[in-house]
Amino acid sequence: MAAQAKPPVAKLIDYGKFKYNEKIKAREARRNQSTSEIKEIRFRLKIDDHDFEVKEGHVRRFLSAGDKVKVTIMLRGREQSRPIGGVELLRKLADDVADLGSIEFAPKQEGRNIIMTLAPKGKKVHTQSEQRRRGGQARAERQARQAARLAAKSDETQARKQAEDEAEQAVEKIDAAPAPKAPKSTTTSPKKMKSKEGSNAEDEK
Repeated sequence: MAAQAKPPVAKLIDYGKFKYNEKIKAREARRNQSTSEIKEIRFRLKIDDHDFEVKEGHVRRFLSAGDKVKVTIMLRGREQSRPIGGVELLRKLADDVADLGSIEFAPKQEGRNIIMTLAPKGKKVHTQSEQRRRGGQARAERQARQAARLAAKSDETQARKQAEDEAEQAVEKIDAAPAPKAPKSTTTSPKKMKSKEGSNAEDEK
């Protein structure tokens, strides 16, 4: 304990227990540290909103853990001649996660792919428990957005159904309305005309 003291001060310990405690400390240190890696996310140019949000959630989780993220958009057919759509999509993703990371390598086309690399902001490294907490938050946000989309879709369906019901009711009212009566004819029949002429002739006599 104090090798330079005179006389030196020492402490008798159980060496086996000492080694065990050192092993436990080393294990805890490894558990609480995270090495930076380059994660990769791939998706197509024509991706729907829900899938895009899922991919964004993965990117956010990786950046929160202190890892770099390589995002690749795979082009097919004529998409290769118009890569601007893929570049815009990658920049949108970078803007959405700007609170956690920034663009390290700007979007560029490499063969059939468009590639962008994001780097986490700062040098903060999160423990596994922190990563799980942040992952839970990202999952909750995705579920909230999905619930909002479903609610909007449900409202739209109800509005359409209500409009169809109102149109049906209007048609039923038209069908139930009585048909207009035909106007009475004012044309005098030939018999009546002859009879009238005969009575006029008798009156003249």
